[in-house]
Amino acid sequence: MMNAKDLQLTVPDGTVDAVLFTPEDGRPLPGVLFIPDIGSIRDTMRQMALRLAGEGYTILMPNPFYRTSRPPVFSFPRKSGDPATVKRIQELAAPLTPEALERDLTVYLETLASQPTTAKGKVGTVGFCIGGGIALRAAAIRPDRVGAAASFHGGGLYSGRDNPRSPHQVLPGVRASLYFGHATDDKSMDADAIAHFERALQTWGGHFESETYNAHHGWTVPDNPAYQQPEAERAWGKLTTLFRETLS
Repeated sequence: MMNAKDLQLTVPDGTVDAVLFTPEDGRPLPGVLFIPDIGSIRDTMRQMALRLAGEGYTILMPNPFYRTSRPPVFSFPRKSGDPATVKRIQELAAPLTPEALERDLTVYLETLASQPTTAKGKVGTVGFCIGGGIALRAAAIRPDRVGAAASFHGGGLYSGRDNPRSPHQVLPGVRASLYFGHATDDKSMDADAIAHFERALQTWGGHFESETYNAHHGWTVPDNPAYQQPEAERAWGKLTTLFRETLS
């Protein structure tokens, strides 16, 4: 059984709402930094993080968008292509510069590592939607500690060869095993961007797997209209296998 505790973390730029999932018996387990999608902390993400914790992990899930809003970060239903939704996504994402994320992720990883229920070995990171690129950045910030990173329908993982905000730029600093699950229908990461990103991964030369699911953006998240259970379960199997094989 796992406990869930709401926290407020102090970071250089403010205060972050977060949820910590720990085993009831207090035994040390491998740590995982769980980065939610653009909807941030809510019931669906809590349930996904709790399910992963039940596989045998101590999990920290922060609200990456604290500079803009505490959860809930949307006060209205999200609808793809809706002008209000697009505007809100821009408001939430704009402050997440590489420098800002480095400050945040340093604290998130230190907080996770400092828990008595976090084992001393490698930790993992996983992110959904915008969180995919954030999870990859975490692996570059602490290459000595992050052993695995996974991204599902990660948006903008490759957003231009020379774009300093593009997450692929951090690959040279990564030593973790990586997994990327893309979607066939994803405006935030289309087939051309996937091809460029996979070439960047090959140039990097580390251990990775990158595959495209026959699904729409957001297919792994149960409260997303694109949710596709069979493919979501296949993705879940990839995630749990990655962590089981790399974290100790």
